[in-house]
Amino acid sequence: LNHTIVEAPDPAASAQFFADILALPPPKPFGHFLVVQTQNGVSLDFMQSPETFTSQHYAFLVTEEEFDAAFARIRERKLQYWADPMAHQPGEINHHDGGRGVYFQDPAGHYLELITRPYGGG
Repeated sequence: LNHTIVEAPDPAASAQFFADILALPPPKPFGHFLVVQTQNGVSLDFMQSPETFTSQHYAFLVTEEEFDAAFARIRERKLQYWADPMAHQPGEINHHDGGRGVYFQDPAGHYLELITRPYGGG
């Protein structure tokens, strides 16, 4: 995967949110996109959403240290977070496959997930 498009009512706010939580370089303009470059070379290209759009799910495989740092930023911002994608376990993280995982939402309402082990990798 080289890049994916992320629709958002406020692309600048969403792009900056992703960059801040994941400790990535600031978003850079490219055409009508704001691009956030991830550590593995895949870019998230934020664009203005139409009036209605479908919330998406974006999962990021991170190291234990990256998880600790990102999870600290989630808590510092007092964001809601869950151990499960259905938001039935608020204020908790999961330990699937011997790793850690957490779900939370960005300003546009997309569900983001951080995991330290790929599914089926434990």
